[in-house]
Amino acid sequence: MSATSSRPKIFQPSTSQSWHTIAAEKALWLLKSDRVQGLTQNQVDQSLQQYGPNELIEMKGRSPLEILWDQFKNIMLLMLIAVAIISTILDVRESLVRGQFIFPKDAAAIFAVVLLNGLLGYLQESGAEKALAALKNMASSKVRLIRDGKAVEVESQELVPGDIMLLEAGVKVAADGRILEAANLQVREAALTGEAHAVEKQANALFPEDAPLGDRINLVFSGTEVVQGRATVLVTSTGMQTELGKIATALQSVETEPTPLQKRMTQLGNTLVMGSLILVAIVIAGGTLFNPALFEELVKVSLSMAVAVVPEGLPAVITVTLALGTQRMVKRNALIRKLPAVETLGSVTTICSDKTGTLTQNKMVVQAVHTHRYAAQVTGEGYSPEGQFYQQMSSKSPQAISVESAPELRSVLMACVLSNDAVLQKENGDWAILGDPTEGALLAAAGKGGLRKDQEEQHLPRVAEFPFSSERKRMSVVVQDVSSQLGTSPFVMFTKGSPELVLERCTHIQQDNQAQPITNKQRQQILEQNNQLASRGLRVLGFASKNLTLLSGQDSEDQAETNLTWLGLVGMLDAPRPEVRDAVAKCRAAGIRPVMITGDHQLTAQAIAQDLGIASVGDRCLTGQELQKLSQPELEAEVHHVSVYARVAPEHKLRIVQALQQQGQIVAMTGDGVNDAPALKQADIGVAMGITGTDVSKEASDIVLLDDNFATIVSAVEEGRVVYINIRRFIRYILGSNIGEVLTIAAAPLLGLGGVPLSPLQILWMNLVTDGLPALALAVEPGRAIVMQQPPKDPTESIFARGLGSYMIRIGIILAVITILMMVWAYGYTEQVQSQLLDRDRWQTMVFTTLCLAQMGHAVAIRSNTRLTVEVSPLSNPYVLLSVAITSILQLLLVYIEPLRSFFNTHYLSGLELLICIGFSSLVFVWIEAEKLLIRWYTARK
Repeated sequence: MSATSSRPKIFQPSTSQSWHTIAAEKALWLLKSDRVQGLTQNQVDQSLQQYGPNELIEMKGRSPLEILWDQFKNIMLLMLIAVAIISTILDVRESLVRGQFIFPKDAAAIFAVVLLNGLLGYLQESGAEKALAALKNMASSKVRLIRDGKAVEVESQELVPGDIMLLEAGVKVAADGRILEAANLQVREAALTGEAHAVEKQANALFPEDAPLGDRINLVFSGTEVVQGRATVLVTSTGMQTELGKIATALQSVETEPTPLQKRMTQLGNTLVMGSLILVAIVIAGGTLFNPALFEELVKVSLSMAVAVVPEGLPAVITVTLALGTQRMVKRNALIRKLPAVETLGSVTTICSDKTGTLTQNKMVVQAVHTHRYAAQVTGEGYSPEGQFYQQMSSKSPQAISVESAPELRSVLMACVLSNDAVLQKENGDWAILGDPTEGALLAAAGKGGLRKDQEEQHLPRVAEFPFSSERKRMSVVVQDVSSQLGTSPFVMFTKGSPELVLERCTHIQQDNQAQPITNKQRQQILEQNNQLASRGLRVLGFASKNLTLLSGQDSEDQAETNLTWLGLVGMLDAPRPEVRDAVAKCRAAGIRPVMITGDHQLTAQAIAQDLGIASVGDRCLTGQELQKLSQPELEAEVHHVSVYARVAPEHKLRIVQALQQQGQIVAMTGDGVNDAPALKQADIGVAMGITGTDVSKEASDIVLLDDNFATIVSAVEEGRVVYINIRRFIRYILGSNIGEVLTIAAAPLLGLGGVPLSPLQILWMNLVTDGLPALALAVEPGRAIVMQQPPKDPTESIFARGLGSYMIRIGIILAVITILMMVWAYGYTEQVQSQLLDRDRWQTMVFTTLCLAQMGHAVAIRSNTRLTVEVSPLSNPYVLLSVAITSILQLLLVYIEPLRSFFNTHYLSGLELLICIGFSSLVFVWIEAEKLLIRWYTARK
């Protein structure tokens, strides 16, 4: 039996197959492939039928038509549609009775409002989800393969498991695969794993099944990029079976939950419609029992009541408010991608943030230098070569150290400069590095000691080097001492690397200017110092040197790197952003819990978290390996107590978000990699990084931080809270008016007044213009400092919570009582006083005008719940007075301009009648101000 016939006939690659645990030859056997011949065309055709093309499949979502149709399922819009249909029927009936056509302008206006609200909702929801498109853009278009023993180039969609893929520098990997052969292969996997540095790949390595994705260096993954070397790779997974495909599946399986605001608006609509229907039933039933002949008039009254109860202008005002919020947030470096996110920010209870670049500067900074004599602390920020060296003296305050008079420190800093390939330079006033961030930190520290690389290399040029390798964990350079600056030897070798491994190679230690034999006690002290620095979360490097009389090209690294002289330890840290400590404190004061989630080591994560105030000494830190072993219910029990997650893979973020949400938290989650996209989409607020973030993460997010700064998230939360406060303010304003309108309309037939006081068209005018313009002005009311000194509001609280419902009912009743009293007086007065100019039905216009002007006083008074209007600066929000003035003028135009009067069915009012309307309407303002005084008096008594 041949080797070929012994292979399995069908093998279905799946997510459960652990290719990193399988030797290359076995992987070839399983996939019926050959490393020299590749697959035959017949095998390719069969595999394409079996596995499908190598592409990401998009699940069917809602079509644009379905999204538009869904807008008209809103209960308030459905009620308005019903009102418009009944109004049209009544107008058609009246046209038939009169024998002339009556244009149904009320119905036309209502239908126009319904259509506008529907389109507004459609525009908010129809933004196509582009995260999958961004994922697809990561795929390669062309791939070099071996098929039928020949090298060919095919479209990436034609790849199948078993293909032999040829990779070289600059190529995008088109599918997941097992490396068969590799020559100096380095792959950039940052977008997939979050690791910033290119990963060195090895073909022959095998790993345990639970090895993290970033540690599987015998595999390559779709969407990553080859930066160096070449390789031959066996394709193991294509399309949705790749790691990129799993992300696409997770991304599309995340269901979008309604935001807190959307839930509250749904509740508001249900309550208003239910209340309206009950009131309509009472009016029609009660009126019909009293006088059956009034049925048609009662139906017209009911139509007006139904229109009055729906706040037609509210969706537009909310949309504009959120849009204005986005503009303010952009000025604070937060770009809002989805409008509802503005308000959701105000409800956030937990902020889960990455460490690197968000909480920290993403710039390594040397914090400590330890030599035989000195344990120096280093000051300064970023890559700026400005700072001081200090020695902590027992009980005394820190003492500054002059590097010039400290030979041990100078030797370590000289090693930092000369064993360095980075370049430190100033760009646009800021210090930046070209090269490795760790080496940049060393140059900045040396600069603080007065050593500049360009100056030192003139006297000490590099003549040889032993590059860093992962096996040796160190590197060495040899410099020529041209001016005998370092002593009598013509050459000096400087070595840096893992402190333990460099120390093993040392036989001496520098003490002041002399090299002395190193003792076991000194070795132990150095190792203890290394552990102490590492426990503070610092990355520690060891430095040593060796004087050479000859430059021998025959010595290997191991031969040359012996009999070294120990110079010292250098500890560095990706330092926290200076503004983040205040931002974390602001979070705490606002009742928001900050959580750090990082792929970095546990000690580093804890040190940064404790420094910033995210965690305290002794708090538990949960690692990725520990999290992996927890079931979802167990994780949900843990998330209350854990504020730091370390060595966490991006896919773990999704579980953390879901666990927090199960506990009732409103979660903001940061991310920048492709693997972060599902967690960003799952979170209530997904926050992508604008500088370091991938296109996929940005498309999956709600917000993009233009400066990648945690403090910006906190600023955005503050803006979100102000927006929510203003939304509640203008809801109180609008619905208080609507309740007043409904009660006034309902009272007219019950009091025996002939006719409907307000037509649907007039009510639409009030709801859209009279209420809308001042509401927009209230939407830009500035926030107060106290907004971030209060806990977040319960995301499940009713829209009517904290007194909003009682306020609306109370003010609505007051507005109705005042207007009804005026209406009863006006009805009798206009019956007695009539002329050619003064129509009998002008009492209706007086009701209309009184309600509109009363709302102007209401808008001015509602700016503050506790402060009197005279105590609030009109200049802090001049738009309120401006909107009141414009709306009042527009209302008078409806009364005194003939074309408008005819269209809106209003009537001319005399000067006395207008003054009476103004007088009655001002009583609402007086009442609200009196309430504030009463509350102030009651509070003072307590």
